[in-house]
Amino acid sequence: MSALLEIDQIGISFGGVKALLGVSLAVARGEVVALIGPNGAGKTTVFNCISGLYHPQQGRIVVDGREIQGLRPHRVAQLGIARTFQNIELFKHMSTVDNLLLGRHLHMRSGVLAGMALLGPYLPAAREELRHRTRVEEIIDFLDLQAVRGERVGNLPYGTQKVVELGRALAMEPRVLLLDEPAAGMNLEEKQDLRIWIQDIVALFGVAILLIEHDMQFVGDLAQRVVALNYGECIAAGTPAEVRAHPEVLKAYLGAEAVA
Repeated sequence: MSALLEIDQIGISFGGVKALLGVSLAVARGEVVALIGPNGAGKTTVFNCISGLYHPQQGRIVVDGREIQGLRPHRVAQLGIARTFQNIELFKHMSTVDNLLLGRHLHMRSGVLAGMALLGPYLPAAREELRHRTRVEEIIDFLDLQAVRGERVGNLPYGTQKVVELGRALAMEPRVLLLDEPAAGMNLEEKQDLRIWIQDIVALFGVAILLIEHDMQFVGDLAQRVVALNYGECIAAGTPAEVRAHPEVLKAYLGAEAVA
């Protein structure tokens, strides 16, 4: 499969700390690839480089044939890359619907005044508003968020907030979806629902998904391939079973003495 997202030998340092050293991976359209490793391995740094929060000092990041390293975050988002965060980044005082509508911002064409009026000569703005709200309601139905659509996000359980953040990312209509520990803090039933939603997202929309996750059972149920990092370097790549049994991966998680 041709890669929709390709990372080629990226590296970045912060002062004297080398956070990533020649990391490479690729994700095809309709594929789920998991990025695993101990805390501090560099997983979220990879996401920050892709999404434009960090600019790698070496290597390339290519989306559908276009190099994107060095672009600002809003330009990366415009190219169809959406993400969730390890620590939930929602507007807690706003409702579920309003948080999802924020994900439509990149697709809005009407100006502020037209959006406030919505009448007379501004009828196109009203039509656009209806289109965006219709799309948001479709996502709410898809993720079973009907019961909390009008609730303030800050009042919702942690697992539900995670689903709302996924919904906001979907509202951007991404081609590449970066999920940073989406199952963290969820109970078993919530994880099962999340797994089904991610599988449906891949099947229905052909999105390329790069997933950071510590739950190896969750990874094994979803990912076609796994890339393992440790101290900013790739130490293994392959199927979930191959990577889970790799000596370097066992050493990174369990320590050299435990493996011996």
